[in-house]
Amino acid sequence: MIGLIRAQAPAILCGQVEALRFPLWDVPPSDATYALRWHEGHLELMPLYEKGSIWVDFVGGALAHRRKFGGGRGQPVAKAVGIKGDYLPRVLDCTAGQGRDAFVLASLGCEVVMLERSPVAFLLLQDGLRRAQEDAETATIATRMSLIRADAREWLDAAVQAQPSSVAVSPPHLPSPNEGASFDVVYLDPMFPEPDKRAKSKKEMSAFQTLIGGDLDADALLALARKLAGKRVIVKRPRHAPWLAGEKPNFVFEGESTRFDGYLPTQ
Repeated sequence: MIGLIRAQAPAILCGQVEALRFPLWDVPPSDATYALRWHEGHLELMPLYEKGSIWVDFVGGALAHRRKFGGGRGQPVAKAVGIKGDYLPRVLDCTAGQGRDAFVLASLGCEVVMLERSPVAFLLLQDGLRRAQEDAETATIATRMSLIRADAREWLDAAVQAQPSSVAVSPPHLPSPNEGASFDVVYLDPMFPEPDKRAKSKKEMSAFQTLIGGDLDADALLALARKLAGKRVIVKRPRHAPWLAGEKPNFVFEGESTRFDGYLPTQ
């Protein structure tokens, strides 16, 4: 059970939380395990009976350090999506999570559209984007990032059906093919309930992973992504994890603890 502690929370946030059918609390009920709260100017997720909290911070912390000293175009994720010379691909991030890779790509000049189906992750991402838009150092980067709350499998399927070769009409919550359903790269970083997933070693991430859960339908995303991508599909995986959907990639970029499996389009 999760809700928003209403103390000091902006009215617009309370309205968004209610629209997503989360309760507003003055005091969390005894059976609640997690809560969203407004704290020091940002929205955060916190477990009620453990230490630690999660919020999306594109302005400071680890992402600020990565933006300034992370290696720029030399980073594996930049090489994986194909940034080179004047070429800056348009990227669809189907499993946005906390938006870290999306922010890195946007900081390098790519336009990135993020999909996130979890209402909790969506709210945290939305708040992180708001603060990035308000900060002088990250405002320009944030203009290259957009966020859609949608189930990636449904969104991809509808976007594929709405391609110019099809007579299908995209649903209202999808951009039409002329408004944004054309992407050079489709990026997948599914969350799996695997014991060797490196992020699980960080205690402060446990609440986020528990609430978001594993992307158990991730295998189905690959075939759809390959139909939509103009240039390539990139799948981020733990370095020793099996291939997504058992499909051998066309090329691979290795990182220290992760790898980026590349697949060519099939349309």
